[in-house]
Amino acid sequence: MAHSARTTAPFSLDAYLERIGWQGGWRADPDTLRGVQLAHLRAIPFENLDALGGRAPSLDLGDLMAKLVHGRRRGGYCYEHNTLFAAALEALGARVTRLTARVVVGADRFADRPRTHMALLAELPGDPRPHLVDVGFGTVGSLLEPVPLTADTEFHDAGRRHRLVHAPHRGPLEMWVLEAHVAGDWEAQYAFTTEPFEPSDYEVINWHIATNPRSPFARRPYVQRLTPDAHLLFDGARLVVTRTGDGTVTEGKVADEAEARRVLAAEFGIDAPEGLTLLR
Repeated sequence: MAHSARTTAPFSLDAYLERIGWQGGWRADPDTLRGVQLAHLRAIPFENLDALGGRAPSLDLGDLMAKLVHGRRRGGYCYEHNTLFAAALEALGARVTRLTARVVVGADRFADRPRTHMALLAELPGDPRPHLVDVGFGTVGSLLEPVPLTADTEFHDAGRRHRLVHAPHRGPLEMWVLEAHVAGDWEAQYAFTTEPFEPSDYEVINWHIATNPRSPFARRPYVQRLTPDAHLLFDGARLVVTRTGDGTVTEGKVADEAEARRVLAAEFGIDAPEGLTLLR
């Protein structure tokens, strides 16, 4: 596996909070957890440009600080976002369990999808309920706020609707499924158990997703940005805008490489690396 050079720069809570624009204080309580998750999602875009360039992005915390926090004009995908967010939650005083999930949007059988998504469980001091938290799921059905690990209860998170349900499977642990209310119906997003995973596990999964020629992240740009008014998606040459509230969707296409770079810079706040071909 090829990895970028490791750094030893420590995680800086102050720098992270400045990057996401959070000024609401830093306390180990549910309100802070909700606010910080939403602020992170609105501040740091989702993008796969390192994988599109043929390399697995580093998951070293110092490298993530350099790219997502100090770099300002880049984002990352799930392993990067949730590794960084886990460090922030632990600085808050939360107990964090790192999970892997099967992305099952559109799947007929959950078992056909490998565990390739990173999500988190957070437990706050004095609160016995673990919460599912996730700042790295790159779809319009992603969680915007933490939700308690409770089955068959609908949650409203910053204008979206989610619920957790159980699904049958052969393993010894309960299988949880995150569902989002999309286009008038409940749609499964990802399925997971609460087995903890380690950084070494994500190194392997990250390398596979970034470098396998069959991975969609290795073949086309996939970028999203969340604003208070809309969810923006750049997928291949498509630009899709889903409005908050009424769910109105508009779609267009970029004409060429130069326009793709302009769209990423102006609409997503991302400076694409020099020499990277965006449109394949």
